[in-house]
Amino acid sequence: MTSESASQSISAGRTDDIPPSWDERTILTTFLDYARDTVHAKCAGLSDADARRAPLPGSPLMTISGLVSHLRWVEGAWIEQTLLGGTIDAPWTDDDPDREFRIAVTVPLAQLLADYRAACARHRDLVASLDLGTPSQGELGWRTEPVTLRWILFHLTEETARHNGHLDILRELADGARGR
Repeated sequence: MTSESASQSISAGRTDDIPPSWDERTILTTFLDYARDTVHAKCAGLSDADARRAPLPGSPLMTISGLVSHLRWVEGAWIEQTLLGGTIDAPWTDDDPDREFRIAVTVPLAQLLADYRAACARHRDLVASLDLGTPSQGELGWRTEPVTLRWILFHLTEETARHNGHLDILRELADGARGR
């Protein structure tokens, strides 16, 4: 498949996973943007009621709304807090470490998606001028050595792609829609 035909297989208006150039940074950011955009594609046309449904008996917090909220806050934690050493006003607490999932069911899906899109745009801008080898400034808690922007971009791609798999399943259970 040529890159032209691969690009044509992506829905109109959807981010493509074929980078416009082959340098490492462009490949990393293209795949992350593709995974981010896939979140929106998986949620397209879904009702708030279906987005709030938790169909897995053993996972009462596993909702489409909760996953979108989680992804938004995870981006902030990794970019703003871990990489840049800043603070975020995350919803989770020591007493409720999964609060971003819990409160998401009170927010319209369109708002959650808009907040996620805005957070992704802000994070894209925050790292645009940084070298991939930029070390993290924030506390990690699980290691003393910093991670790099390169590692964080890889990690966010992995995290987003993994949750896109959850969104696939939840979407099919919600209304039968597959693919996207």
